[in-house]
Amino acid sequence: MGIPGRVEEVNGEEAVVSFGGTRRSVRLDLVDNVAIGDYVIVHAGFAIEVLDQETALEMLEALKEVFKE
Repeated sequence: MGIPGRVEEVNGEEAVVSFGGTRRSVRLDLVDNVAIGDYVIVHAGFAIEVLDQETALEMLEALKEVFKE
């Protein structure tokens, strides 16, 4: 399962991504043109897709509903 997170830092082929306040180092080898503030889907430590903010926020809201129970 890929989880959306917000990019907080970009350092070459690595980024620091925030997942609701938890920050993780993520590889950017599989995506292009990632900037601070972008949302990415992360799977197994790699960003696999760049998302627009609206889509990312919708996915995060859906995940909250699923894990609320």
